[in-house]
Amino acid sequence: MKVQVIGCNHHTTDIEFRERLAFQPNQVPDALDRFQKTHPGIEAVLLSTCNRVELYTASEKSAVCPSHEEVVDFFAAYHGLNPTDIASELRQLSGEEAIRHLFTTAASLDSMVVGEAQILSQVKQAYEMANDGDFTGPLTHASFQAALRVAKRIATETALHKRRISIPSVAVADFASQFFERFDDKTILVIGAGEMGEETLQYLIDLNATDIHIVNRSIERAEDLASRTAGKAQPWEMLDPLLIKADLVVSTTGANKPIVTIDHYKDISQKRFQRPLFVLDLAVPRDFEPAIGDELGVYLYSIDDLQAVCDKNQRARQRELPKAQEIVEAETAKFMAELTHRTTIPWVKQLREQADSIKQDELARLLNKLEVLGELGEQGKKELEVSFDRLVNKLLHPPLESLRDDASKGLEHGLLDALKKLFQLRE
Repeated sequence: MKVQVIGCNHHTTDIEFRERLAFQPNQVPDALDRFQKTHPGIEAVLLSTCNRVELYTASEKSAVCPSHEEVVDFFAAYHGLNPTDIASELRQLSGEEAIRHLFTTAASLDSMVVGEAQILSQVKQAYEMANDGDFTGPLTHASFQAALRVAKRIATETALHKRRISIPSVAVADFASQFFERFDDKTILVIGAGEMGEETLQYLIDLNATDIHIVNRSIERAEDLASRTAGKAQPWEMLDPLLIKADLVVSTTGANKPIVTIDHYKDISQKRFQRPLFVLDLAVPRDFEPAIGDELGVYLYSIDDLQAVCDKNQRARQRELPKAQEIVEAETAKFMAELTHRTTIPWVKQLREQADSIKQDELARLLNKLEVLGELGEQGKKELEVSFDRLVNKLLHPPLESLRDDASKGLEHGLLDALKKLFQLRE
């Protein structure tokens, strides 16, 4: 019985290497199908994200599990690469190390940003895709279902996921949400159409924001962002009218000087009639002159204000790491104990059947002899059968009890191997 993982991740390989090995979601079923045609009967789950490419394999028979070289050949053949160019970058973990790695990955303890939520859904999706294609089996079912439980336990028993550490998530959750009770009735202006603005906008949409206007010097980029998210693209000339109307501004341009100066804002302020304005200036250099934050009704936050909260939250996450790691270690030991116990079950069954067969033969021989001598009645037969059963059970109890102790501690199969040799048990 063997569970293993072979692949690479962001800790040991650069993004260019991972890009060469990556599988698009629509390629995964085809890749697993090709793999199982080469390795029939092997359970497999393929996890491919921007930070990792990992093939998890398992088999009830350890000897038939694919080797490192065979998996390297599979990756190389699928992507048209030379095996020698990738072999040294793909690491192999098996048994307890593989299980610990899977649990750590699903719980986001191995992620580039510890505690990010996306990896759990990616692990779940990889498992479900393998399941849908009938590429999984008892060992991968047990392993991945346990990994999902571990991730859920860490999410509920620690604060690892409760602290946001990206600028956009902090901007919305730790700042805007403290200022506004709701967003569905707010007018939102996004200045700039870059990645920072898009991510911040997505958090606002998740909080039911609908009245959204996107302004960018290139109207085409504004329209592109609007098509991928929500809201309406507006020409740059609409900046002032929209500033007058807005409740919340998210500004993320690449301008090399402020696009809204204090004098500029004072002209706009007169037309706002002291309505509160919340500004998230996420640009570097800043889009809004700092003096605007001193104006009546203006709440202006720069990226430095947000970064301080991000750093604080990151430190809070780090403090939660030991607790999360303890959970992983406990769950890994528990899983390995269950796996070891599962390994012993067929051998214990075979030993008991072997002992029972010997008992039956010897009991039959004795009963025949006693019946010939006329020294045994029905009650005597029953007493002998009970005595033989008790004798066999007492003889088997010490070795089987020791075997159970080994299994409960997740130990290697030394005692089981000895038992198979001593009693001549066969595959």
